[in-house]
Amino acid sequence: MKKQHKILVCSTCASTWQDGKKVGISGGQKLLEKLTEEAQNWSFKDEFVIESINCMSACSHSCVVAFTAPNKQIYLFGSLPHDVDNLSTIASAVLDCADLYKHKPDGVMLRSERPELLKKGIIACIPNSD
Repeated sequence: MKKQHKILVCSTCASTWQDGKKVGISGGQKLLEKLTEEAQNWSFKDEFVIESINCMSACSHSCVVAFTAPNKQIYLFGSLPHDVDNLSTIASAVLDCADLYKHKPDGVMLRSERPELLKKGIIACIPNSD
């Protein structure tokens, strides 16, 4: 069965650059790794793809994640904290939001329904007619 739901994570968010080269591990990469780790025990792990995106062009709002699926709204969330101390909390909130997204036929998630960390920071909600 093809996984239709995706969580996209900008892996270059919150990068440190020196002389035009990325130095160390970016905040986005750390979030991606923690999200992938937390998803191993998630009940919907077989229904979602967690995908690394090299750049989502929302640098002023890092860290950035998106939810997408055919015929559902596409959500882009930014300004997620990327400090190491909160990564489990952030990853859990992203997975909780993905759970909500999966169960919405059109993908529309009211602000009041979303986890606290994802009530703010919405960058875009884009209609999708795949």
